[in-house]
Amino acid sequence: MGLRKLTADQIFTGEKFIENQVLVITEDGFIETLIPVSDAGDGIERMEGMLTPGFINCHCHLELSHMKGLIPEKTGLTDFVLNVVTQRYFDEELILNAIETAENEMLGNGIVAVGDICNNTLTLQQKIKNRLAYYNFIEASGWLPGIAEMRFERSKQIYGTFIQHSTFNIQHNSIIPHAPYSVSAELWKLLQPGFAGKVISIHNQETAAEDELFFKGTGAFRDLYKKMNIDDSFFTPPGCSSVQCYYPNLSTAKNVLLVHNSFTTQSDIEFIRERNKKAQSPGVFFCLCIKANLYIENAIPPIELLLKNGCDIVLGTDSLASNDSLDILSEMKVIQSNFPQIGAATLLKWATLNGAVALDMSDKLGSFVKGKKPGINLVSNMQNDKLAKAAVKKVI
Repeated sequence: MGLRKLTADQIFTGEKFIENQVLVITEDGFIETLIPVSDAGDGIERMEGMLTPGFINCHCHLELSHMKGLIPEKTGLTDFVLNVVTQRYFDEELILNAIETAENEMLGNGIVAVGDICNNTLTLQQKIKNRLAYYNFIEASGWLPGIAEMRFERSKQIYGTFIQHSTFNIQHNSIIPHAPYSVSAELWKLLQPGFAGKVISIHNQETAAEDELFFKGTGAFRDLYKKMNIDDSFFTPPGCSSVQCYYPNLSTAKNVLLVHNSFTTQSDIEFIRERNKKAQSPGVFFCLCIKANLYIENAIPPIELLLKNGCDIVLGTDSLASNDSLDILSEMKVIQSNFPQIGAATLLKWATLNGAVALDMSDKLGSFVKGKKPGINLVSNMQNDKLAKAAVKKVI
């Protein structure tokens, strides 16, 4: 099999920028080596811009792609959740077509792997085409203790269906809790044995109302339960933040993805750090979906706080119900527009190597290392470390 030699103005390896180097790959995209241009000989394909590994979208709801533009912006999370629950049911053919269109969009935007939230099996028809790598997060929810067993069994059935089709591409599956405000203590007990050695994702502190519920037992979620005819009289607030309440349940997971984190505090980060000093503790990744946070709550995650504490950060798009695109480069642009001190190398590492590690796919994706097949993107028009005008094109 022949080899291709690729070079550009810069190459981002997954960790750092390098120049005057050539990326040598097999014809089907496996990395052979990085060598100096002076040693590469003839036949080099020269490109303008920057070569990067394929992007990792750590949080998506592909099954909601048909809801693009249906829910008004900036209404707050509880109204958004109610709208999703009540408006998500459409003709199946329309949903399947939207899923295919959305996956095409991700491919065109240089995404190679997705952490995808699944409440049904509708995305499976597209996933078995083997175009992207997926970590399927089978979501379980149920606030009422009396429905815990039923909801858990439903999630197990969906999980079983995905497992039956998991020989294609890079395919991982786990059953996960939806969010602190939608999982009862009884459901947590049923879920917990399945966390061992898995990547577990959970929506975390997306709204201030979440912590208000767990600290005081008041606020917008109590109103949401009433609108949904849920009798929440059983609930006694534990008097701590939501993440400090549930995080001990996740100790056996391989990795934990805390998604959104718009209202995460220093105290929460310190709590997680102290818990993780124990012998058995998961890798913890804070997943940012800044465009969705702006769409739903008009809020921005405390990225400076996460950086100050040395937190591992990854990126997601959330769904087309809460975003105008499934584009990781666009997420990086919005982060940098709000935090101009964050350089391109940091953002690109979040979008590549960090994402691959978080989804337990770093043996194949995320960086230009011999034997990996990470995908290759060409990012053009980056100016003085700024991504505002940058564009991405998939090379392989």
